[in-house]
Amino acid sequence: MAERRQTGVAQTIEKQLPPQPSKALIPKRPLVMRLGLWLQPRINRLSARSSKIGNEAFYDTAHFPWVAQLEAQWEAIREEALRVSQDLSKVPPLAEISPDHRRIAPAGMWRSFFLYGYGYRVEANCEAAPVTARLLKSVPGLNSALFSILKPGTHIPAHTGVSKAILTCHLGLRVPAERARCRMRVGEEQTLWEEGKAFVFDDMFNHEVWNDTDEVRIVLLVQFRRPMRPLGRAIGELFLWGVRHSRFVQDARRGVAEWKAG
Repeated sequence: MAERRQTGVAQTIEKQLPPQPSKALIPKRPLVMRLGLWLQPRINRLSARSSKIGNEAFYDTAHFPWVAQLEAQWEAIREEALRVSQDLSKVPPLAEISPDHRRIAPAGMWRSFFLYGYGYRVEANCEAAPVTARLLKSVPGLNSALFSILKPGTHIPAHTGVSKAILTCHLGLRVPAERARCRMRVGEEQTLWEEGKAFVFDDMFNHEVWNDTDEVRIVLLVQFRRPMRPLGRAIGELFLWGVRHSRFVQDARRGVAEWKAG
């Protein structure tokens, strides 16, 4: 009898726990997306060969003058990020608005306040963060931008991005005091965030994130076009056009709209 009661309690607790990241939570991909996944490594190899700045895990921010402009205004950006994330229940979890992120996004732990997503501007969010939105206009080839928020105890498992046609910039806005326990691995290298400082990396390198502290971590995440020679740029743009019109992005757009409407 005691064993049955213990089993029943364990099952109840298990049902209450949020679902863990899993491929099984991702909806079945249509044929066009499966074709895109087949093309992805081939286009990535072309992008790497066409890159004007090499094929590295991390890049010197001096290649991108607009990064210094973001760093110079980081306190104003942080003020907006803190204001819109004051009540985290109003910032959507990435796993809820983007079904394809359920493979890596722990339920409720990784929250994203989108300003731009694959070229689509989220008007209401940009109005809520006008300084940040204005500064983003200076980013050549802007693809996406968001306040990326990791709650305490979050682990984002190893994964890769969508395309080498884009690079990612992180600007540290709110970094836990125990910096060494809040870190990211990209390829074989590990890095820490620093408030007011940015770094640029290629998210097509396998990467993983930990926030093992009891504080929230917030960064401004900016995705932008990789500087490439003409052929690679043209093919990359075509691939990103397909991604922009795919279910991957359109589901996320609907998720953001429905979350805001709710």
